[in-house]
Amino acid sequence: MHTHQTVDFVNQMNSVWTGCSHTKLGMMDAIMSLDQLVDESDPDVDFPNSFHAFQTAEGIRQAHPDNDWFQLVGLIHDVGKTMALWDVPQWAVVGDTFPVGCQYQNSIVFRDNSFMDNPDEKNSRYNTEFGIYEPNCGLDKVHMSWGHDEYLYRVLKFNNCSIPEEGLYMIRFHSFYPWHSHGDYMHLCNQKDLRMLPWVQEFNKFDLYTKTTELPDVDKLKPYYQSLIDKYCPGILKW
Repeated sequence: MHTHQTVDFVNQMNSVWTGCSHTKLGMMDAIMSLDQLVDESDPDVDFPNSFHAFQTAEGIRQAHPDNDWFQLVGLIHDVGKTMALWDVPQWAVVGDTFPVGCQYQNSIVFRDNSFMDNPDEKNSRYNTEFGIYEPNCGLDKVHMSWGHDEYLYRVLKFNNCSIPEEGLYMIRFHSFYPWHSHGDYMHLCNQKDLRMLPWVQEFNKFDLYTKTTELPDVDKLKPYYQSLIDKYCPGILKW
């Protein structure tokens, strides 16, 4: 991932995937398709991702019973990993994300020795603190390493889903650990990003700490979560 995630690669993946022309699928079917996937980057999970989806959603439902959109975000946040089922290598699907086009910050995991073969590391246009960006330009203007966060965010926007902005931030940046867990890249953030950060951090509690070996009764939970899907991202979606 740290070798191949470059500005050119991210631009290429954006052009291939953000037109949402690969398949048509309802959200629940997309969630259940994750049964075929085990995330190679996640040391905490050795069972299929659909179980983690329901665990996260149920953890949020317990703590935030009145925020149904937040519960739905818990359910769907990893659905972009379906790319791995369509022959995209896992290094371009899972793992912690980071901006490309500017200096890689020290809080990126294995920062010291894993970017040596990344051509952007030696490119003077990209290897300074701000790189190709303006100070406080806002994360919306920053190119993130390509993965399931950005892909699902683009799918939801393309299909005009009505999840609130706070939920879209959770989806788009939940793997951006250098930002939400280590406080890096604040020089690229605008006021909106800083307002949204506590929501992303609140979500992260449930993403990390609801992974248990006690597996949820998915069939029992499905009708409730289907009602949330019908409310916020109904019907057959383009992917």
